[in-house]
Amino acid sequence: MCRRTVAASALLAVTALLPAAIPAAAVPAGGHLTDAGAARGSGKGAALQKDLDGIVAEGAPSAIAEVRDGDRVWRVGSGVADHRGGRQAEAGDRFRAGSVTKTFVATVVLQLVGEGRIGLDDPVGRHLPGLVPDGDDGMPVTVRQLLNHTSGIPNYTDALRRGHDPIRRLQHSHYTPRELVGIALKEPRLFNPGQPRKWAYSNTNYVILAMLIEKTSGRALDHEIARRIVHPLHLTGTTVPTTPHLSGRHLNGYELLPGEHAPADFTDFSPTAFWGPGNIASTTADLNRFYRALSDGKLLPSYLWEEMRAFRGTDRGSDRMYGLGLESRAAYCPGEKPVWGHTGSVPGYSTFSFSSADGRRQITLAVNTSLTMPEKANDAALKLFGTSLCAKQRFE
Repeated sequence: MCRRTVAASALLAVTALLPAAIPAAAVPAGGHLTDAGAARGSGKGAALQKDLDGIVAEGAPSAIAEVRDGDRVWRVGSGVADHRGGRQAEAGDRFRAGSVTKTFVATVVLQLVGEGRIGLDDPVGRHLPGLVPDGDDGMPVTVRQLLNHTSGIPNYTDALRRGHDPIRRLQHSHYTPRELVGIALKEPRLFNPGQPRKWAYSNTNYVILAMLIEKTSGRALDHEIARRIVHPLHLTGTTVPTTPHLSGRHLNGYELLPGEHAPADFTDFSPTAFWGPGNIASTTADLNRFYRALSDGKLLPSYLWEEMRAFRGTDRGSDRMYGLGLESRAAYCPGEKPVWGHTGSVPGYSTFSFSSADGRRQITLAVNTSLTMPEKANDAALKLFGTSLCAKQRFE
């Protein structure tokens, strides 16, 4: 059993590499492989199943994954999706994808750019007058700076995590987008918009971008994401929930909080808490399909796809680079070109969804705990990436 501590810095982060903390629940490993023609004991799928079982053996309630390598697909699940009923997790279960939502939002914004309805370097105030102030130097915040986190606007979730029992308080909260922005703007500005060599991840940026989508399109965020991405790609398990309930067959989300003896269930959660930066629910197959469609040019013209992948350094240096709603990670496959995609973390759920540099291979991994993820389970998740995504290590 791991030492029982909580990674407070990860609290309500809505994105991060799986934080090191306590086990949400230790349950027996042992999943099932659903790749057509690949038996559990076969070389192709056995390594993936073993690594997924390892995440559960180290304290995660359950883990599910889909791996695509060209035309080959492996889908695996391990552990228990619902403590009350003991239902086994399956690769097709839905889950809250957290900040993977940012890539969806960024894609819609870039589509609007391609249609000439907004410009990447437009001041935000041109479209949302009076919402955010200019910098101390008089320079306005631009759409590009929101997308790549160089706006200097504070992160509203940093403010919301203060006080007593912040996760449960947020679970039952109700905020309007303008209220979320207002919470952020009460905090000190991090730096002036576009200040050289400055970068700070802020969920507030994507609340504003979601507001920009609604203002420009005249449609609700959930309708616009569905119209532009979900329906064209036939993402049958992907929604932008408008109620706290997570519909369909899904993983329940758990966290073992300080001073408590049993994991708390955070499956139902306010849809307004992470509106814009982290409110999509999806499946492993849908997220892989989405990222492959981006790489294949099905969602954006080539010049905007290049803009999206204009990665720049972050607070983690060259290991984690950030583009426009897209991140690249060098450490996942050492010695190879960095993989790209996005991580996601909301209470009860952690998501990794990444593609190889050439877009040929994808993996989406979902684990139904986040803020209290055991450190060894995190290590096991990284091992799974080496097995499935990296060219030098992947299973054959």
